[in-house]
Amino acid sequence: MNIIDRRTALSIPPIWRLAFRPFFLAGSLFALFAIVLWVLAWSGNGPDWQPVGGWLAWHRHEMLFGFAAAIVAGFLLTAVQTWTGQPGLSGTRLMLLAGLWLAARLGWLFGLPLVLLIPLDLGFLLAVAGLMARMLWVVRQKRNYPIVAVLCLLAAANALLLSGLAQGNDELQRRGVLAGLWLVAALMGLIGGRVIPFFTQRGLGRIDAVKPWLWLDIALLLGTALIAALYASGLALQAHAPLAGLFLAVAAGHLLRLARWYDKGIWAVPLLWSLHLAMLWLVLACIGLALWHLGLLTTPSPALHGLTMGAMSGLILAMIARVTLGHTGRPLELPGGMAAALVLFNLGCVARVFVYPLWPLEGLWLSATGWSLALAIYAWRYAPMLVAPRVDGHPG
Repeated sequence: MNIIDRRTALSIPPIWRLAFRPFFLAGSLFALFAIVLWVLAWSGNGPDWQPVGGWLAWHRHEMLFGFAAAIVAGFLLTAVQTWTGQPGLSGTRLMLLAGLWLAARLGWLFGLPLVLLIPLDLGFLLAVAGLMARMLWVVRQKRNYPIVAVLCLLAAANALLLSGLAQGNDELQRRGVLAGLWLVAALMGLIGGRVIPFFTQRGLGRIDAVKPWLWLDIALLLGTALIAALYASGLALQAHAPLAGLFLAVAAGHLLRLARWYDKGIWAVPLLWSLHLAMLWLVLACIGLALWHLGLLTTPSPALHGLTMGAMSGLILAMIARVTLGHTGRPLELPGGMAAALVLFNLGCVARVFVYPLWPLEGLWLSATGWSLALAIYAWRYAPMLVAPRVDGHPG
């Protein structure tokens, strides 16, 4: 970056210098607020008004296409700068993208007419996909084209959900959100397969990172995309014994990768065990869904929450804790309380997956408590980093 570019970059308020800053902060605060509001509504203590589609429709849409989509956008639009060597999204354009995301969140919550809400909500993911595609195309970085494809499919899953919302069709909404969830799982497998072995090697001071098996990475990406397609079609909404084999195969593939990445030293480093544990939740979710398809579990809900809370949200919390440190020029050492936050979050997952089926009220409150405390600690410790300049004086 030349001296003029550097001065220009440093003149931008820190929160708008790179996408991880507003989206990690807004996404984590939104998730904290949204779960508290959902639990209050579920227990009959929520506000008198209803969001678009009702509280259940709001909850399942917003935790994926609100919270998770914000973190995905923040991570990818920051990482693509490193991947391509081009300046990342910043300044006014970043403000507009964040404003689009926020407008959709407020629209869902406060009952914006669908004719206005649908373009806002669809526009965000399409904008992220377009920005990613443009930066990758300029340098012809074909290795990351699949990420753009997954983002476009994620927008299509959201469109399916929104069409169900417009028609008052609950099944279409479920098909859209579950297809979208498995597309996020595909991104987790794709990005996690690159960064977790690298982070493990760097964090433990090992000489070499575990080399990927390309065939396994491709198989997991295709297998997870197939699951998303089966949910989009509606086939996976009902128990079908043959589908158990697909879920078990994906579980086995992820377990094999985890075994290859494993180093007993991770248990002394919260920034590492939290990443590995999130991927283990993905394995458990796949096994749980396989058991449901075989008729051995009465409901898929615990397994799906193992995926949404344990795997997706657990990986999000672990990643934003690490990425924020690195991109604000700090050493990779967790601030006080954050290790406890990662423990509390995973205990909350245990409560939602294993306690809730037996004692719903207690399980839900324990789960929400773990979630809320973890995200509150993240916001407390990391918000000052996200709104302040890098400690090393560099732009970004």
